[in-house]
Amino acid sequence: MNSLRRLERLASASMLRRSTGISAYLRPRLCRTNATSSGSSSTGKPTVSAAEVRSVANILRQQTGSLGQPTSISHPHLIRPDELVSGVELDEMKDRREQLMQNIRAYARSFGSEFNGHSSSCHMFVLGAASKKYMSGKIPYVFRQNSDFYYLTGCLEPDAVLLLVIDETQNVHSELFMRPKDPHAELWDGPRTGPELAVPLFGVTEAHPLDQLENVLAKRAADLKPHLWFDHKSSDLPLLVENMLRVSSTEQRPLLPAYTFLEAMRLLKSPAEMRLMRRTCDIAARSFNEVMAESRPGQSEHHLFAAIDFKCRMRDASYLAYPPVVAAGRNATVIHYVSNSQLLQPQDLVLMDAGCEYGGYTSDITRTWPASGEFTDPQRTLYEMLHQLQADIIGTVMKPGGETLDQLFETTCYKLGKYLQEIGLVSKSVSDYKELAGQGYRFCPHHVSHYLGMDVHDTPHVPRNTRIVAGMVFTVEPGIYIGQDCGDVPPEFRGIGIRIEDDLLINDRGQVEVLTDVCVKDPRALEELCKRDQTEPAASNLL
Repeated sequence: MNSLRRLERLASASMLRRSTGISAYLRPRLCRTNATSSGSSSTGKPTVSAAEVRSVANILRQQTGSLGQPTSISHPHLIRPDELVSGVELDEMKDRREQLMQNIRAYARSFGSEFNGHSSSCHMFVLGAASKKYMSGKIPYVFRQNSDFYYLTGCLEPDAVLLLVIDETQNVHSELFMRPKDPHAELWDGPRTGPELAVPLFGVTEAHPLDQLENVLAKRAADLKPHLWFDHKSSDLPLLVENMLRVSSTEQRPLLPAYTFLEAMRLLKSPAEMRLMRRTCDIAARSFNEVMAESRPGQSEHHLFAAIDFKCRMRDASYLAYPPVVAAGRNATVIHYVSNSQLLQPQDLVLMDAGCEYGGYTSDITRTWPASGEFTDPQRTLYEMLHQLQADIIGTVMKPGGETLDQLFETTCYKLGKYLQEIGLVSKSVSDYKELAGQGYRFCPHHVSHYLGMDVHDTPHVPRNTRIVAGMVFTVEPGIYIGQDCGDVPPEFRGIGIRIEDDLLINDRGQVEVLTDVCVKDPRALEELCKRDQTEPAASNLL
């Protein structure tokens, strides 16, 4: 009964704590009012309202319904009583929806009495969930929800649609369209939440079965004459795209892109998101340490792939955040090497770039270590140089030369050129800043930072010349790659690839947190870690 009481509290919005998840960075852009989302619709009679659904707990008591995703009742080891999904409360999801529509409205109002050729002060935003994808026939890939959809709803089911409307009175009205309950389909694929439970679970104003999507979209657009916000090029749902193109044509309103508003919000992490980022980074960092300690010559790159996947999942990660790079020896000079099929040789360095996803948030780490547990002299020279370079770059964050991600890249290229000059890989005659930076770029031909969050390369449309502020999470990942065919480099350095990557958060106090700091990278500590289990046989010999 205690679990059911907790579920009743989840279904009652009045008993949830208000979230502080809206970033202060966005507040100056808003037109703040006292308007809040209405529990009743001014745009039509709800198909399913909160009044029609007594509570999720009551329905479960009567055994007339099941939920299509984990909750604090079914998965108390992952989701706390007041949370909708791992780490995030229902009120924060509702605040995000409210904030998005207020931001859109404020942007439109900044153009004056007319926006995009129309005087309407109403806006309609539509977003589809991800669809199920198949590797062959009826064999599906693991389902991963569209990040924007998850950010605004917490819903983990495919094919759903979110509709948000803000009217003349700044009232925000939210509607979800869900797959209906279907005993036959649920027998094969598991329970669906259905529109019957979507209102109390996700905190929306109304919920409908998917087959009502076309009619409701047309009615909302006809009644309100709103500006239409829908990113049709990135939608997974062809039927939704067709419906929105039809509404656009009927109402003579263009479909406006909304991704910039969502990315501006997702760029700056709320306190709840910061906690999730700390957790996913800690999982990956500790898993890395174990893999490095257990690796040895004779293993396959593939074994290390399996090991990092296993260790992250054993710490409750959902899965790896991307196909990892596990590159031994000269394979490490291929920046996106993912074949992961070669054996580790005693003199090899091993470069592994991997991260995991926990609660919808991702980590991204790279470490390079000696397979034998001891660097050769050329390897040590390059590793110590890169280790020092990364420390320099992290120390530059939010200071001159490190106020944006682009500045971090420029500083990295120049400093790498200088360090290479000091160890004799760049001529002493080179003194011009641009020439030295060019030499650095030659050996590290990728950007050294990207934003991180729900996606590995998060908020990709946010320029990297954006000033770094509190709430941002990003990587710092300098590397050096010397191909076997680099004839102007001494032979002992050829075929070596090294990268060191950490994840940084600018916390709510404006401090730089290295979220992956527990992952060993000091060269001496790395050797000690990797020598620890060298007396045990390689995994490939145990097969």
